[in-house]
Amino acid sequence: MAEEGTGLKQPMTDEERIALAQKLDKELDDFIDSLEKKRYTEGWPEDKWEEEMDKHPFFMKSTPENGQLSPLAEGLAKLKYDPEENTPVELAGNYKEDGNFNFKHKNYRLAILGYTEGIKQRCDDAEINASLYNNRAACHWHLKNYRSALFDSEKALTFNSKHTKARLRAAKAALEITKYDVCIEHCQKLLEGESKEKDIVELHNIAKKKKLQQERDQRKKERKGEKENEQKELVVKAIIERGIKISKCDDEDDIDLSKLEPSLPGAQDAIVHVEDGVLRWPILLLYPEYQMTDFIRACPENVPLRSQLEQLFPAPWDEENKYNCSKINVYFEGYDKMPHVVDPTKNLGDLLVVKYFELKAGTPAFFVLPRGTSIERRFLESYI
Repeated sequence: MAEEGTGLKQPMTDEERIALAQKLDKELDDFIDSLEKKRYTEGWPEDKWEEEMDKHPFFMKSTPENGQLSPLAEGLAKLKYDPEENTPVELAGNYKEDGNFNFKHKNYRLAILGYTEGIKQRCDDAEINASLYNNRAACHWHLKNYRSALFDSEKALTFNSKHTKARLRAAKAALEITKYDVCIEHCQKLLEGESKEKDIVELHNIAKKKKLQQERDQRKKERKGEKENEQKELVVKAIIERGIKISKCDDEDDIDLSKLEPSLPGAQDAIVHVEDGVLRWPILLLYPEYQMTDFIRACPENVPLRSQLEQLFPAPWDEENKYNCSKINVYFEGYDKMPHVVDPTKNLGDLLVVKYFELKAGTPAFFVLPRGTSIERRFLESYI
């Protein structure tokens, strides 16, 4: 303790020093416990770290929505893409990095743009060029642009003929676009090397099988084409021999099947053809009174027109029973633009060569009207 009257303090004892330290520690603990508990918010939250990174010029994946980059980002871009600051090799490498970044994030179209810009630099580094073309081929493959994938893969091989990935992708792309010879060639080169992987062998076998099937299909197509040509020649020859006049044909040399195709919807496959030397015609029967028609797909030329009509009558729409073979007249419109009556008991082939008859749209057409009725008179008067 201090002596009275002197003004001086006595040094603390060890016990007093320990007691004071314990008191200060307790007061500090009480003060910290009394503070408001707050979460630290100055960093990047776990659920938004990618969004925050994208705002940073070093890590952003796309241009800001307003189209403006920060001065720092502009400076970095200039440093990376300025041809005055970079060699063609460096620029090609930078664009390749951009492509790789977008490829990793499955932005294949953006990746293609990056690789394309790299290719445009025309650098003299064969390995970089091979990689740019190969990577662009990979993008096209994922987008199912198989022709472009094949082109880029083969372009990559011109810079590096030992680029296994490029050759394998070329083989796969060739298979997708049915270029089986190309696929087989690439597979064989892969198998000639050290690569004996099962998937390459399987790809090679698939291509060979598909090539054989393709060749068989081609032979069938050629044989079918030959038969069709023979059929066309037989039809044209038969029409010329019978003397049938074809609309819009000036002479025999002008006759071809394109002018014999039926113009009716859905009837294109019913074109005139030859069976056992007999022409079989599609014919159209028209009933002006009811605005109805009957279409017969293959009427033999050696059969009377009446026999076809007998199969159609009585018609379901003929409630008054006006249409039967004993009560009708049959007409055709001639090339003189006038109606001409025909005898339905004659064979179809005979009717096709009567005076004024002209075949239009490859389909003989006949008007069927009840004989001696006002309907028939109005029909005939419409031509006067």
